Amino acid sequence: MRLRHIEVFQAIVQTGSISAAARLLNVSQPNVSRVLTHAEQQLGFALFERRAQGMVVTAEGRRLLPEVEDLYRRLHSITQLTEQLRRGEGQTVRVGAAHAFGQMVLAPALVNWRQQAASVSVELVTEHFSTLCQMIMDNQLDFALVFGQQVDADLLAEPLFQSSMVALLPQHHTHNEPATLEWLCANNLLMMQNQDPLGRVLHRALRDKGLDPAVSLSIKTYSVIADMVLAGGGVGVVDLFTACRYADQLKLLPVAQPLPFEVMLISRRDQPLSQSTLQLKQVIRNKLWEIARQCETRFFTL
Repeated sequence: MRLRHIEVFQAIVQTGSISAAARLLNVSQPNVSRVLTHAEQQLGFALFERRAQGMVVTAEGRRLLPEVEDLYRRLHSITQLTEQLRRGEGQTVRVGAAHAFGQMVLAPALVNWRQQAASVSVELVTEHFSTLCQMIMDNQLDFALVFGQQVDADLLAEPLFQSSMVALLPQHHTHNEPATLEWLCANNLLMMQNQDPLGRVLHRALRDKGLDPAVSLSIKTYSVIADMVLAGGGVGVVDLFTACRYADQLKLLPVAQPLPFEVMLISRRDQPLSQSTLQLKQVIRNKLWEIARQCETRFFTL
């Protein structure tokens, strides 16, 4: 029996007549009659006896009933499960982020998303780029928000946002013009590490101008650079999002020479993302641009 045959058989058993079964299935009465006739012809025996009081299940049909009812219970379970999947119920989304995005972008994005998908669990990890890539490859994360750089061929990189790095100065510093690289080096520029995604951009720009900062301190975490500036250790260059976290404590200035950076989402190329994960990605994308616009409008024009 085909599934359509079983569906018509169950509907007639449930309603007691072909006309009522047609209404239940939202099809025409001839359609139900045609499917039932086809089923009985294929089976080689009748499923119902046509009587004045309605359709009566034959002995052969009664033997089929337990299996049919069991099938319908399983179909009902599948329907419930697909609806839960559509709503994201019982799912866990595993997202990673570079440290700079954890508090400024992911925290408010997850708050917004939880209002839309309260039944979905979220696991958030903040780590450095290489660790996040490995966790995705090991299937420990669904995707990660990182600064743009080259990724493994097995990973898919989706660009989300582009901007330029900004300069951080002590809050009451008298310098108010866009900071040149020469000026930054002359005022104790705290350096990013050379192998860092943004550090490579900064080191390349300094090499192109033949500049060599006097400060030997090399820092991997961008928020630590901001903390060092806050402590009076010099001036720094960081991404827009880290800078915005310190906007009430430090002075933010554009860098005269553009130091571009890109934000991207990375995931496994061979594994499609769940509907819940795709929804969270869109919330993160919107929050990223919203925060960037707020920062750029409030503090300076890049």
